[in-house]
Amino acid sequence: MADDDPETVTLRALVEPRRRSILRLVAHEELSAGEIASAFDVTRPAVSQHLTVLKDAGLLTERRDGTRRLYRARPEGLHGLRAFLEDMWASSLDTARRLVEADRGIDQHDEHAAG
Repeated sequence: MADDDPETVTLRALVEPRRRSILRLVAHEELSAGEIASAFDVTRPAVSQHLTVLKDAGLLTERRDGTRRLYRARPEGLHGLRAFLEDMWASSLDTARRLVEADRGIDQHDEHAAG
């Protein structure tokens, strides 16, 4: 996996616990940067940096309302990571199935003959 592919960018954004907490806060409602910052015991510039990372990873939308910036989670930002994990999981399950079948002496030829 390349260092800058979408899945890696998403994983890097999600590895920080505060960023995951921010996503939970804005999962179902749009909040201003100030409202988000008030939920954390860190400086507003630190929260702003977290918001930028999440936005750059495609996990947040930002909307301006006058001088306020409003944020909301962007669930479709997780589609690439979800697909990657599902593919990896399916591949792992397939490998596990083949290992169990090999251990039991079942091979694809036996399955086709029985079918």
